[in-house]
Amino acid sequence: MNDTARERILGRLRKAVGQERTLPAVPPPPETPPLSRDDKIERLNTLMTAMRSEVHLVPRDAWVEKLKAILQEKGLTQMIYAPGTPIGDAVAAAWSEGEGGLPALRPYEQAVESFKEELFAIDAGITGTAGAVAETGALILWPDETEPRLISLVPAVHIAVLDADRIYDTLDEAVEKGGWAEGMPTNALLVSGPSKTADIELVLAFGVHGPKALVVLVLT
Repeated sequence: MNDTARERILGRLRKAVGQERTLPAVPPPPETPPLSRDDKIERLNTLMTAMRSEVHLVPRDAWVEKLKAILQEKGLTQMIYAPGTPIGDAVAAAWSEGEGGLPALRPYEQAVESFKEELFAIDAGITGTAGAVAETGALILWPDETEPRLISLVPAVHIAVLDADRIYDTLDEAVEKGGWAEGMPTNALLVSGPSKTADIELVLAFGVHGPKALVVLVLT
């Protein structure tokens, strides 16, 4: 197309739409009253359970014992954790090798290249969370060098520990109150359940490309 033809076409378009266009006003989002703490817990529980997550509400001082009971029930053999984190240190301090069929603990404390085969044989991983979003029923994972993403991605069972006081109404609230503008990890994640995918016919399948189960311990 030569310059003359291009200008002729553009001229017709400008004439059709006019030189000045007024964009329609975008209405503000509807205001909704903030949810109570109990309502946020209930909504998160409902939405995550619908996505096949296993959610347990436990007192703050009893979550490790609940964790042990879940692991024993599932018959898991190994669990990887992040030493130097509040969750990892609490687990390590409460563990006794061989206690009642508990899985062996494996700290994530070396480069993945040096124990990749072992990592992919571990059947459970436990992590903390940076909060959750009640509106969408999703956990916020905040991986870093201390607690790498692979802990929640590779094992068949991902166990996440969530402080009930860090369940936010919306993602906007989580971003603002969590101070995301001050610095974010390379990979911040929203997780609503076990890994899932759908084929071209939109048939949803769970546990295909990641954890087959997500267990959430909500500390109340």
